[in-house]
Amino acid sequence: MPLDTTPAPSLKDWFDEARYRTLASQLGGLHPRFDRKRFLKLTLEGHEDRSLMQRLRRTSEATREALPLDYRESLDVLRQLAPRIDHGFVTLFLPDFVSLYGHEDFDASMDALKFFTPFGSSEFAIREFLKRDLDRTLGVMRGWSLDENEHVRRLASEGCRPRLPWSFRLTGLVADPTPALPILENLKADPSLYVRKSVANHLNDIAKDHPDKTLSVLRSWDRDHPHTAWIAKRALRTLIKEGHAGALTLLGAGEAAQVRIDAFIVSPKRVRLGEVVNFSLTFTSTARKSQRLLVDYVIHYVKQSGGTSEKVFKWKELDLGPGETVSIEKRQTIRDFTTRKHYPGKHRVEVQVNGARLAEGAFEVL
Repeated sequence: MPLDTTPAPSLKDWFDEARYRTLASQLGGLHPRFDRKRFLKLTLEGHEDRSLMQRLRRTSEATREALPLDYRESLDVLRQLAPRIDHGFVTLFLPDFVSLYGHEDFDASMDALKFFTPFGSSEFAIREFLKRDLDRTLGVMRGWSLDENEHVRRLASEGCRPRLPWSFRLTGLVADPTPALPILENLKADPSLYVRKSVANHLNDIAKDHPDKTLSVLRSWDRDHPHTAWIAKRALRTLIKEGHAGALTLLGAGEAAQVRIDAFIVSPKRVRLGEVVNFSLTFTSTARKSQRLLVDYVIHYVKQSGGTSEKVFKWKELDLGPGETVSIEKRQTIRDFTTRKHYPGKHRVEVQVNGARLAEGAFEVL
């Protein structure tokens, strides 16, 4: 069967000509004063050269230009539009509209962001308000953290993450995350996995600048609750990969691993892009008691300059009895991502157990 060489669609095509024409028709049907021609002119002229986020922003701006209403009247129209859009990311232009034009009407803007977030997310838009008035906005978000809707509760945590991907850093919360902690406190045992992931990611953000703060928060929580325990494990992932002693201790793996590495095999020794590398590890406990072990592996990726950059991957978490032997395996496909490009050369691989590097192998990318 021949390979499919059709290029994958670009993310920016979520906002393509068909989408803009649909939006123009929908908005025109919702309000007679909406100028469809003006909207299409603003969105379609030069749109091929715009990135995904630039297209999203242009959609907000064009809506404002083509809908000659005051701010609150515009929100009424956009509230009617939201459930008619069939793509979650496309709905992000609705809270983006609020972030651009709603700063003079704080209360209406907060209500609108809360309304829009279940359709996609208002996590990026709320940050414009946090940047301008941190205390007032966090006050509203603390209320959201108690809302019955999981999307609103998640917004309370996700929106004030210090280092939210695809957005600017909240420098005040990077410097001191304390003002947002009451929100996380309310969500520490949330029944929704969607919310718990956000809480864990928020704490992981904090750990990058204030590891002791994250550890202090988690120590104060009842980690016997399964939801809280799940958050703690995920929140500490960066610190665990770094071999942070406090994080390892909190997860019960603070003692140095007492093991003998019997075999660590990396195969094949040479691979091309798209092929799979296999890792096989066998080790035996040399301890007199059971021990908690967190096993990771580290790949030293070759950079374009010829140097290397390491990345730590989680592998296995287990309890190993005295004298017990265990074998574990892992497969990893060598392929490029937007965040990682592979270059030819020798890639070292290390085994890390409870923060200590105990074995090494290698494979070559051709």
